[in-house]
Amino acid sequence: MSTVRNTIIIGSGPAGLTAAIYTARASLAPLVIEGEPSSTSDQPGGQLMLTTEVENFPGFPEGIMGPELMMNFRSQAERFGAEFITEKVTKVDFSSRPFKVWIRDTEYSANSIIVATGAQSLMLDLPRETELIGHGVSTCATCDGFFFRGHEIAVVGGGDSAVEEAMFLTKFASKVHLIVRRDTLRASRIMQDRALTNEKIEIHWNSRVSELQGEQSLSGVTLTDTNDNSTRPLAVTGLFIAIGHKPNTAIFQSVLNMEDTGYLLTRDGSTYTDIEGIFACGDVQDHTYRQAITAAGSGCMAALDCERWLEHQH
Repeated sequence: MSTVRNTIIIGSGPAGLTAAIYTARASLAPLVIEGEPSSTSDQPGGQLMLTTEVENFPGFPEGIMGPELMMNFRSQAERFGAEFITEKVTKVDFSSRPFKVWIRDTEYSANSIIVATGAQSLMLDLPRETELIGHGVSTCATCDGFFFRGHEIAVVGGGDSAVEEAMFLTKFASKVHLIVRRDTLRASRIMQDRALTNEKIEIHWNSRVSELQGEQSLSGVTLTDTNDNSTRPLAVTGLFIAIGHKPNTAIFQSVLNMEDTGYLLTRDGSTYTDIEGIFACGDVQDHTYRQAITAAGSGCMAALDCERWLEHQH
């Protein structure tokens, strides 16, 4: 039987690693199961591993590369005694304490769990899409809009978040092309009106992006008409994909309470889930802000909630 630990943290983006720093400094000796390397954001370090320059994280006036920032987080957690396993959790059992998690056939148990598995942007699944992230392709206007000052760019999507991103990007770009698969927007009426009346936004109805151009960085896209399959080029240096996010919660289905969209539900103003001793933080339970700084703050909250909860168990 494996040792029962104080806490296991599942995930290692800004939320999971901040939780690791705080629980390690509280002498809880956390075990961080950080995920396994992959080309998606579901990997050690989370979504920031797919970004280049991060300019909006406080304390770095010159900016810092996303992967470097996450390595700093990790080193800080290690310094205080956090233990890391670079694997993916494959199964959990939260029906009784100690809680159990498995990496394939190996079982680990703990008196508390912090879930920080994050979310990933839904992508277009086009060739070279992943390698062009940070080189013209982005999933976050708030993060990257500033880099496209004076550029002509495109946003893919027809919902509120796509229109919101397009509106935000008009502050920087000379022109924003909104690529919509259908002949209507799914966005709320007020957002539709704003998009339709903004002279910097041009809407391409019944269109989808079918190809990305450019070697080192994006130089344009090919649009395919969803009615007649005809194609046309569109010269843009930025492509923002805003077709939604998917939280990494598949292994918690039927285990933890979640919204229909898969985001974990936490008690208002806290990181408590519906199971005592299980806490959730970061983008796995936040579909509103989705920023590194808010994820980190939420990881701090989870660590403090967890620490206080463990104290009351004695």
